Amino acid sequence: MSAHSNDTPITYRDAGVDIEAGDALVDQIKPFAKRTMRPEVMSAIGGFGSMFSMPTKFKEPVLVSGTDGVGTKLKLAFELNQHDTVGIDLVAMSVNDILVQGAEPLFFLDYFACGKLEVGTAATVIKGIAAGCEESGCALVGGETAEMPGMYPTGEYDLAGFVVGCVDKANIIDGSTIAEGDVVLGLASSGAHSNGYSLIRKLIEKSGVDMESDFHGRKFKDVVMTPTKLYVKSILGLLETVKVKGMAHITGGGITENVPRVLPEGLTAEISANSWALPPLFNWLQAQGNIADKEMYKTFNCGIGMVVIVAQADAAEAKKALEAKGETVYQIGQIRAQSAGEAPTIVI
Repeated sequence: MSAHSNDTPITYRDAGVDIEAGDALVDQIKPFAKRTMRPEVMSAIGGFGSMFSMPTKFKEPVLVSGTDGVGTKLKLAFELNQHDTVGIDLVAMSVNDILVQGAEPLFFLDYFACGKLEVGTAATVIKGIAAGCEESGCALVGGETAEMPGMYPTGEYDLAGFVVGCVDKANIIDGSTIAEGDVVLGLASSGAHSNGYSLIRKLIEKSGVDMESDFHGRKFKDVVMTPTKLYVKSILGLLETVKVKGMAHITGGGITENVPRVLPEGLTAEISANSWALPPLFNWLQAQGNIADKEMYKTFNCGIGMVVIVAQADAAEAKKALEAKGETVYQIGQIRAQSAGEAPTIVI
């Protein structure tokens, strides 16, 4: 793909990609990438890297980086020939991760690898990446498109994403101030997000469900391919009004294995299963696989995509602030002293 174009700061480099195909891809994605630009993106860059100046609003800037992929949800995208949402998944999996430490996402890069470049498919994926970046307020500053014959079957590809964000040192959220009596808020997910799809695909195959069939008012395929929710604007807005003590992005490992990652030793997050309704997709998955509740909570997000922990005195204000940004928020539990031998997060 063409290495550099002087009229845009985005850099997409090639790894053996046909020049004509690469240029066609750049032409298609350039307008979408431009919409993600921030003032800090430097336009005078060469073909081997993208430059970004540090925002001046940070007093003691600490860079926070993250990388992730979409996992086996891609297999469904291939089977359904539905590629318009996985790019959003890619961005969300990374930016939501750095968000929990209080970091504002600054810029994003992607890696798209395939056996042979199909320009239409690649453009659709990268347009989704650009849409996720635009919603997150971070610039899509570059990427790599690798064509590796023999590595991937026809029509398949792999994705990886890389994000860099920033937080003032004094505002880093690390969970260290979480204390007994604090409140656990759960922000609704948009679906299964990008985790548990190896099992989801097995259950789809086992059930023989028609992917075009109606499922609570939507096509089943659209329900399982719903992209991961981006929480950036809501959480950054919350951080301006309420002291957040800890956050957890509910990804692989579900609720019971992600919340403990932010808890100080000696504390347990007691989550009430009755505090929110399990969305229909998770009810379907549980029924199809005859999955025990305990396994559900450590495999899927079960309808909670982000957890926010605040002092009891701030819970009502935090809930109000998040709902004002369009989030569905549940008070799902509390922090208490951990009993001997007890798990750091339990769902009762």
